[in-house]
Amino acid sequence: MIGAIIGDIVGSIYERNNHRSKDFQLFSYRCTFTDDTVLTVGVAEALMNEQDFRKHLHKWGRKYPRAGYGRNFKKWIKSDNPKPYGSYGNGSAMRVSPVGMVFDTMEETLRVAEESAVVSHNHPDGINGAKAVAGSIYLARTGGSKQDIQEFVETLGYPVDFELDELQRSYRFNSSCAGSVPQAIYCFLISEDFEDTLRTSVSIGGDTDTICAVSGAIAEGYHGIPEWIEEEAMSRLPQDMVDVIEDFRQFSKR
Repeated sequence: MIGAIIGDIVGSIYERNNHRSKDFQLFSYRCTFTDDTVLTVGVAEALMNEQDFRKHLHKWGRKYPRAGYGRNFKKWIKSDNPKPYGSYGNGSAMRVSPVGMVFDTMEETLRVAEESAVVSHNHPDGINGAKAVAGSIYLARTGGSKQDIQEFVETLGYPVDFELDELQRSYRFNSSCAGSVPQAIYCFLISEDFEDTLRTSVSIGGDTDTICAVSGAIAEGYHGIPEWIEEEAMSRLPQDMVDVIEDFRQFSKR
């Protein structure tokens, strides 16, 4: 979960101004949290409160209404009775990381990942995006290899047979699960450590905050996070988010 939030913050300034290199200041003064972080906190809170994902995503979306949501999700937030709207966007994937951190089996992880997605993103690809990320995190934190993670995501129809040079040259903004989740997972697979994962993710361009959130979440489970990076990211969050994160940290260890 923290890895996703760090990725969101690091990638936030490059979404509309792509930086096709791994050479950049990791935390610019302009880096900030976006909707990826807000909704990740909402999922974490829901997991601690009877898994009522609609209630807690709605609550946090209304609490931070200008965090950068897509047009249809803005309507979902504004509705007093929000319904699924068939989305296959990567919103389901960017917010799902807490699910990958708490369950003892892959089966339960994937079941709850789907539950977290369908309150808004009930298209099959919106569901698969959430499953791919949550399942990858589960494997990463339980001793799975990178090969295990690659094989798992490919069973969901997400091939990760990219070339970094080609992505850096030609990859463009794509907010669908199918057009961003495999690329984010690939960035994790070819990277050496947590920081390198984020630098690689920024270097391919596209929807950088979400790509970094997805890859960073998996890298957290696999590599862990350097203390200074976590401290820097946490210092950029409001106290209400920090409180949920700290509560969830204890909850996930239960």
